[in-house]
Amino acid sequence: MIAGLRTELRTVPLPRPWGPDVPANHVIVCHVTLEDGRTGTGFSWTPQIGAHAVRALLDHDLREALIGLPAHPELVWDRLWRHLREAGPGGITTIALAGIDLALWDLRCGDVGLADVLGRRREQVPAYGSGVNLHYSLDELTEQARRWVAAGYAGVKIKVGRPDLAEDVARVAAVREVIGPDRLLMIDANQRWDLHRARRALAALREFGLHWIEEPLPADDLAAHVELRRSTDVPVAVGENVYTVYGFRDLLTAGACDIVQPNVVRVGGVTPFLRIVELARAFDVPVHPHLLSEVSGQLALALPLPPLAEVVEDASFGGLGLLAEPYPVEVREGVLRVGGHAGLGLRWT
Repeated sequence: MIAGLRTELRTVPLPRPWGPDVPANHVIVCHVTLEDGRTGTGFSWTPQIGAHAVRALLDHDLREALIGLPAHPELVWDRLWRHLREAGPGGITTIALAGIDLALWDLRCGDVGLADVLGRRREQVPAYGSGVNLHYSLDELTEQARRWVAAGYAGVKIKVGRPDLAEDVARVAAVREVIGPDRLLMIDANQRWDLHRARRALAALREFGLHWIEEPLPADDLAAHVELRRSTDVPVAVGENVYTVYGFRDLLTAGACDIVQPNVVRVGGVTPFLRIVELARAFDVPVHPHLLSEVSGQLALALPLPPLAEVVEDASFGGLGLLAEPYPVEVREGVLRVGGHAGLGLRWT
C-alpha cells in the first residue's frame, strides 16, 4: 500500500532560452513511498506555466487521495483522474498525475528497466535534432542545423510561424540547403496558424520535402485539422498539447492526423501513454513521443511502429544538471540507446 508522497520543485535556466518568455524549465520531482519502505520517483514538468499549481494539486489534493491505495499504476491513475475531474480533465490535472504515475511505474519495474518491462522491440531509435528556434537569426538557425548534421541525426525540426511567410520560406530553404536532400526535415508551427494561413504556408513550403508539419493549428480545432489534412500531402503531426485519451481518439477517428506525438507528462504518465499507443496502432498511425527524451526514449524502444526520438538541443534533464550520471538514455552517432538501469533510471541531483 502507498504510505506517502513528497514533492520538490526545481527551476533550472535554459542555456539557450526558448524565447524571452521561456528562460527556464520547471520540474516537480515526486517520491511515492510504500508501507514496506520502497520508494519510486517520478516527475511532472512544465516549461513555462503552472508549476506551482501542479505542485499544489499534488500536495493538497492528491496526497490524501493517494495514501492507502495499492501501488498499481492503472488502478491509481483511474481513481485519481476521477478525483481531479472537477479541476479539469487535462492540463495541470494530467501533468500532476504524471508525477505519481511515473513514480509507480518506477516501482513496478523493480530491478528491470522500463523498456524491458513494457516489451523492448528494438535496441536503438534514430534521433532527430529539435530546437525552439523561431526567434533565432537565420545565421543562428543554420549554425544549429550544422551542429545537428555533425551529430549524425537522421533529421531536424525547426519552428515556423513568423508573421511574414516569406521569412519562413527563406529559413526552411536555408536549413534544407545545410542538411542536404536526404536528411528528414520537419517543421513545427506551435499552433500559430489558422486554416487559411496553414494552407498558404504548406503550399509554399512543400517543395522542401517536409517529413511532417507539426501543430499547424490550435490543438483543439478538430474540424480544421480534418480540412487541412484533406487539402495537403504534407503529413500532419499532432498531440503534444492533447491531454486525454479521448482527445487522441477523436483525432484518429476523424482522420485529422498522420502522426501522433503524446507527451508522456502532459497526458498523465506511462499509463495513459500506453492507451494512446494502442489507439494509434488500431489506425496504423505511428507514435513519435514528444520531448523528455530520458523517458520518451525508453518508451520508443517498445512502440509497435518504428519511431523517431526527439532530442532538443541543450534541454535534456542531464544537460540541465538535474540528473546524476549515468543517464538512462544516451544519444550518440545519431541514435538513442538506453542503459542497463533499473526502473526509470532517473537519479535526481
